[in-house]
Amino acid sequence: MKVTEVQQTQCVYKRPSKKFNVDYIWGYLFIAPLVIGLGVFYIYPFIKSFFYSFTNINNFNQATFVGLENYKKLFGAPELWQATWNTLRYVIITVPIGIALSLIIAALLNTKIKGTSIYRTLYFLPAVTMPAAIAMVWKWIYNGNYGVLNQILGVLGIEGQNWLSSPDYALYMVMIVGIWSMIGYNMIILLAGMQGIPDTYYEAASIDGAGAFRKFFKITVPLLTPTIFFVLITGLISGFQVFDTIYMMIGKSSLAFESTQSLVMLFYRNAFDYGQKGYASAVAMFIFTIIMIITVIQVKLQKKWVNYD
Repeated sequence: MKVTEVQQTQCVYKRPSKKFNVDYIWGYLFIAPLVIGLGVFYIYPFIKSFFYSFTNINNFNQATFVGLENYKKLFGAPELWQATWNTLRYVIITVPIGIALSLIIAALLNTKIKGTSIYRTLYFLPAVTMPAAIAMVWKWIYNGNYGVLNQILGVLGIEGQNWLSSPDYALYMVMIVGIWSMIGYNMIILLAGMQGIPDTYYEAASIDGAGAFRKFFKITVPLLTPTIFFVLITGLISGFQVFDTIYMMIGKSSLAFESTQSLVMLFYRNAFDYGQKGYASAVAMFIFTIIMIITVIQVKLQKKWVNYD
C-alpha cells in the first residue's frame, strides 16, 4: 500500500474533535425542551392511558387490572357506535367543504386586490379566537326564541327552528361552526403554498392562451397538492377530536345530545362525569386507533395524487 493511501485511511478513521462533540451537545440541548415536553405531555400520558384501559380505577385512583373487560363493554355499548357515526359524519362533511372553501378564498386573496391584508386578517380571526367564545356567539345566533338566524328567516317568511335542540338539525348547525372556524387556518397554509409556486408556470400558460380557471386546475391545484395533503391530515385529526364546540353548544339535557355526541365527548363524560377512568381510557385508545389507521391510509394513498415535483 502506498504512503498516500495509508494517510487517507488514517484520515477516515480520525477521532472526532472536541469541537465536534461540543456541537453535538449543543444540538441535544436545543431539542431537549421539545423532547421533554413531548415526553411529559404526550408520550407518558399515552402510555398511562393505555395501561389504564386494562384496569378499573376507583374513586381513590387505585387501579385494579381487569384485562379486556373495558374493551368488551365498550364494543358492546350502542353509545360508542352512535358517537362514532356522529364523529364520522362531522369529519366527512366539514373537512372536504372546509378545504374547498379555504382553497377558493386563498386563490382570491392571492390576486392583486385592494385590502388583501385586511381580508386575510378577518378570515384568520376565527382561528385565533377561543372556541368557548365562538361557541357562545353561535349559540346565541341559533337560539330558537331570539336568535339572529330565526329573525332573518322570519323576515324572509321562513319559519325558524330550535336548531340546537332538534336531533335532525343540531349536528349540522355545529358543522357550520366547525367549517367557519377552520377556514382561516387552512386559508393561511394554502395561501403560503400558492405563493411558493413560481410565476414562470403562469406566464407560460398565458402565452399558450390558458384562462384563469385552466391555470387554477392545471397549475395551482397540482402544485399545491403537498400543502393540501398537509391540511387534509391536520383537518382529519382535528375533526376526530372535536369536543369544545359541541360541549359548549349542546347541553346534556338537550334532546339532540345523543345525536351530536362525539367520541371525545363520550370519553369526557365517562372520565369526569361518571368517574369511569378505565373505561374512558379504552375510549381514548379507540379514538387513537381510528386516527392512526386513517392517517396511515392517507400516507399510503398520497403517493397516487400528491405531486412533489
